[in-house]
Amino acid sequence: MAYRVGVDIGGTFADFCAFDEAAGSIGTVKVLTTPDRPGQEVIDGLKALEDRFGIRPGEISYFTHGTTVGINSIIMRKGIRLALFTTENFCDVLELARLKMPDPYHLLSSRPEPLVTRDLVFGVTERMLADGSIDCPLDPDSLRTAVAAAKARGAEGVVISFLHSYRNPAHEREAKRLIADIAPDLHVFCSHEVRPIIREYERTSTAVIHGYVQPRVAQYLGALQTALSGIGVTPEPMITKSNGGIMSVEIGKTACVEMLLSGTAAGVMGAAFVAREAGEDRILSLDIGGTSADVALITGGQPGYGMNEIVGDFPIFVPTVSVTSIGEGGGSIARIDAAGMLTVGPDSAGSTPGPAAYGRGGTQATITDAFVTLGLLDLSALGYGMVSVDRAKAVAVIQPLADRLGTSLEQTAEGIVGIAVSGMFREVSKLCSRRGIDVGEFSLLAFGGGGPMMACFLARDLGMKRVIVPPAPGVLSALGGLTADVRNDFTETAYYDLVPETAPRIAATVSRLTKKARHWMVEEQQYQGTPVFHASGEMRYRGQSFEIEIPIDAAAIAKGDIAPVTEAFHTEHRRLYGHADPEAPIQIIAINLVVTGHSAKPTLPRSAPVCRPVTAATSMTAWLDGAWREVPLFARADLTPGATFASPCVIAQDDTTTIVPAGFSGEVDGHGNLILALSETADAH
Repeated sequence: MAYRVGVDIGGTFADFCAFDEAAGSIGTVKVLTTPDRPGQEVIDGLKALEDRFGIRPGEISYFTHGTTVGINSIIMRKGIRLALFTTENFCDVLELARLKMPDPYHLLSSRPEPLVTRDLVFGVTERMLADGSIDCPLDPDSLRTAVAAAKARGAEGVVISFLHSYRNPAHEREAKRLIADIAPDLHVFCSHEVRPIIREYERTSTAVIHGYVQPRVAQYLGALQTALSGIGVTPEPMITKSNGGIMSVEIGKTACVEMLLSGTAAGVMGAAFVAREAGEDRILSLDIGGTSADVALITGGQPGYGMNEIVGDFPIFVPTVSVTSIGEGGGSIARIDAAGMLTVGPDSAGSTPGPAAYGRGGTQATITDAFVTLGLLDLSALGYGMVSVDRAKAVAVIQPLADRLGTSLEQTAEGIVGIAVSGMFREVSKLCSRRGIDVGEFSLLAFGGGGPMMACFLARDLGMKRVIVPPAPGVLSALGGLTADVRNDFTETAYYDLVPETAPRIAATVSRLTKKARHWMVEEQQYQGTPVFHASGEMRYRGQSFEIEIPIDAAAIAKGDIAPVTEAFHTEHRRLYGHADPEAPIQIIAINLVVTGHSAKPTLPRSAPVCRPVTAATSMTAWLDGAWREVPLFARADLTPGATFASPCVIAQDDTTTIVPAGFSGEVDGHGNLILALSETADAH
């Protein structure tokens, strides 16, 4: 027997999904995270899989893992103490950034303190010009002075980010070699090795984030390898990446910046997989865990991708699945602010101590406590029985807020849920406005421990007509890791005009990147299949400040024909901005190449639906839409393909609870997905 196991570690729970390759079945479990002992939750979860399904570690043929250790190191400022070496007189690159306020609509908005404070930034005498020629050689004495000053200030590592190293990295390489001789105990990171992109701030910021987390991430991944080997898991573990792909854990030790958003991306890939299997073309995914709500647009079964995502307070410039994160998860804390207003998030109770209702020492009201107070959670099935929920403890933290507000207990708890939903409404509306889409044309696919609890309320406010809840929504991110392909991105700065004379340069760059990508896939990842290569160019009209990415027809370019890529650029520019100028000169700023090695995908079981109405065997008393009501309580296992049911109702299962307010009709499709349709006459709340 062989099992493929996917693991995703969130703010409160670690989720496990095991796919039986022979039977085609999927088994899932959850365990509580252990933030004080990173990696222990993986061992606990594998033990739970063995206890629940008889899956022994030696039977695991494939293991993939999404982790938050990197992003948590940034959020909690627990990385190593770094120094930054820049070209002399360019020491303020992190402070200057892009001279923009983080939130232009907030007058008190301010930029966060950089991960490398100004007293640890040192200029080094050297200068590379934009064409790659040397204006001033690297001065070893200047470098030695910087190293001595950095060590005197307690630096544990050094990031080297010199001007124009994307074009010619010789000075960064030489500086790294010299530092290894001068101070071999220092960790050294070069910006051109992390991400060789043209803009100085973006390249430096990305390199600093990488250096800040790399030692801790590498230590964690090494401990994971040792632990898995110790219990008999033999395959090389894989790690999910920010771009929705996977790579080996061994490579992940030195490519940490590529996996900072691994858990978030895995959830989107899982949602895309479910959407493809269900034949859904337009999806807004909603992943609500203990800390945040993450939303993403999926069209044609594929998520969008971006290059400028925020990790903690800082931007990273590596390819990522485009996700909008909102600080409103199940553990998000509700409080009354200085103006006497009820607010929710973004800080979270996490797993330790967690919501007060969990009885683990939590003393602050959370969204989960609000749902428990309202009687909307079936407490017997929460978190695979990992959590014992105490309603009295939830009421005890909600009641003081109600007293201060002068409202009833129920109104206060309902208000907490409503504020959280309104925050999601705001961010989704902004996302859809930026993309120019009508969210009413999309279905909302809800997952994570809290997604099914809140999805119908959000869909009702947004005017979305359908909510989809997959069979195991609480562990969909873990399933996403099992569906991800081996994938990597390569880039090289070009910065020249797109004219027939430059076609050979483009073809040579694509060939060079393809060779690198093939080596990475075959030699470093040991991929046995046939890799797929996709080249693109970051292009703009000359004089513009930013670029748009356009696919490159490698066969046409190899023949010297630039017409296909030129026309594609004009067409995309017209689509995005409403105009194009076929007479204007075009610049190609960078050439990117994505290599993908397709992995075997689980096949979700499908049954022919047998249409029949079902009624709940039991009910629960809950406060819903402003009143106490007797609400039918369904067991998810009883809702098999073809079942239809009415609202309001609550649907309980091991990994989450689905709350369906009035105005929705429900049915179950052939894959076991809940399809909740909002009636045309349902009132928005």
